[in-house]
Amino acid sequence: MNKRKVIIDTDPGIDDAVAIAIALFDETLDVSLITTVAGNVSIEKTTNNLLKLLSFYKKPISVAIGAGRPLLREPRDASGVHGASGMDGYDFPEPQHDLVLDKSAVEAMYETLMANDKTVLLPIGPLTNIAMLIREYPQVIDRIDEIVLMGGSMGRGNFGVYSEFNIAVDPEAAKIVFESGIKLTMVGLDVGLKALVYPEDSEVIKDMNPIGHMFYSLFKQYRGGSFGTGLKMYDACAVAYLLKPELFETVTTHVAIETVGEMTAGATLVDLRGYLGKEANATVTSDVDADAFKTWFMDAIRKCNIEQ
Repeated sequence: MNKRKVIIDTDPGIDDAVAIAIALFDETLDVSLITTVAGNVSIEKTTNNLLKLLSFYKKPISVAIGAGRPLLREPRDASGVHGASGMDGYDFPEPQHDLVLDKSAVEAMYETLMANDKTVLLPIGPLTNIAMLIREYPQVIDRIDEIVLMGGSMGRGNFGVYSEFNIAVDPEAAKIVFESGIKLTMVGLDVGLKALVYPEDSEVIKDMNPIGHMFYSLFKQYRGGSFGTGLKMYDACAVAYLLKPELFETVTTHVAIETVGEMTAGATLVDLRGYLGKEANATVTSDVDADAFKTWFMDAIRKCNIEQ
């Protein structure tokens, strides 16, 4: 079987932990590199969290440390959602620091991309690293099969009135990525708000396997929705699109990133009616079959099993 080559760029983060596990345990994906970025918490914490996860998952994937702050703006985080550490709620084993490469995220992505024909970039945090990669090494554009990102919104936001967290943290980076000409799919809030894990699902996940039990512990601390009324699996939606795009309804159109608005910076303007008069630059997920997503999600977690 020819596996799809994938680089994950992430800021763990509770929903990141779930998305990473699903990708690593899927038999159709070859994840050769994971890079970290500041977002949900600081770069030191996101990197430490990733190393903890890889140790727990028993997946010795190479890790490269990325940007500790946005391109131009002051750092902002989501510790109020994910806890002070970014992954509160579980006592993880010691992280595997020997997985960290002696090179930056941008350098590691460049080398990995140039060594392979086509690779998917899966950014599930702010787009700082991806923007820096495109600007510093534009020759990689032809090596990127597509970018499937979690971020943005067709309507209201979860960080600003019209802005989603990953885009709002670094709008300038998002603008570079969306204007790069690379095939791009934006998996945003619109589907994440419908892809919910309910209490009865969490109870089943808890008893599936050790990873499911760990997820349950994190879910009890997660503020991405409510444990009682449904937790939002934003980042897992991006992995779901990569693996099972038929779960989603999409529209191909132009997406502009607002960078100068005093109260709207980070807004993703999904131009459904052609007001901007610009060519399409993105596929945008507009809806998801919530029941089918849940079936896929539960099955994916069931496959995330480690030897005792």
